[in-house]
Amino acid sequence: MVGSGVPDEIFANPRLAAIYDLVDADRGDLDHYVAIAEEFGAADVLDVGCGTGTLACMLTGSGYVVVGVDPAQASLDVARLKPYADRVRWIRGDATALDPLSGDLAVMTGNVAQVFTEDAAWVSSLTSIRNALRQNGYFVFETRDPSMRAWENWTRERSFRVVPLDTGGEIETWIDLLDVSLPFVSFRHSYRFSEDGAFLTSDSTLRFRSQAEIAESLKKTGYVIDSIRDAPDRPGKEWVYVAQKAR
Repeated sequence: MVGSGVPDEIFANPRLAAIYDLVDADRGDLDHYVAIAEEFGAADVLDVGCGTGTLACMLTGSGYVVVGVDPAQASLDVARLKPYADRVRWIRGDATALDPLSGDLAVMTGNVAQVFTEDAAWVSSLTSIRNALRQNGYFVFETRDPSMRAWENWTRERSFRVVPLDTGGEIETWIDLLDVSLPFVSFRHSYRFSEDGAFLTSDSTLRFRSQAEIAESLKKTGYVIDSIRDAPDRPGKEWVYVAQKAR
């Protein structure tokens, strides 16, 4: 999911979407969001930028009513094959596709909040999510602390991996840093398949906003910040915003 509304190849290309969960297998970060749903007593959860639907299906399996929204059809196709997926309402689109007054809790996991590189797209998404929340509903999302300079690890030398496939083949994958022009950082995921020699890439750009910028955008779109927490899976490296719909 990207700020322009056009999903990156890593999510939109069927072959890459099919291996996304295999390559990004450690999703311990999602346990935190399940705990948050329990903490706030949510019943209906909106998973914005749901990707291949791992969190949406986890929540549904735990008894929550879940709407998963994402602009990448290939990712949604993968999501629909997972356990409990038949209980999730899947929507192809962005936050503006959400129905009004349908959730107690909305979440954006991973890098979703940072793909909105343009202020207009970010504000539009915040507004749409607010409109989709019930009175006093919560919006929780994470974003990387720019001062930790996470992009310094986004190099081929530090990211190269060989991932085995269930079919017996393997994938070589790595990241190349393309450009750092703060607040924007661009990078490229590369994938080489041993089965047929296919080589696919996916370019991405993230925006690293300061706490002051995020706070201002939340206030502007009708939220009150409840807390800014540490991300359990990346302590000291990310902020987890808990914002409540203002009355």
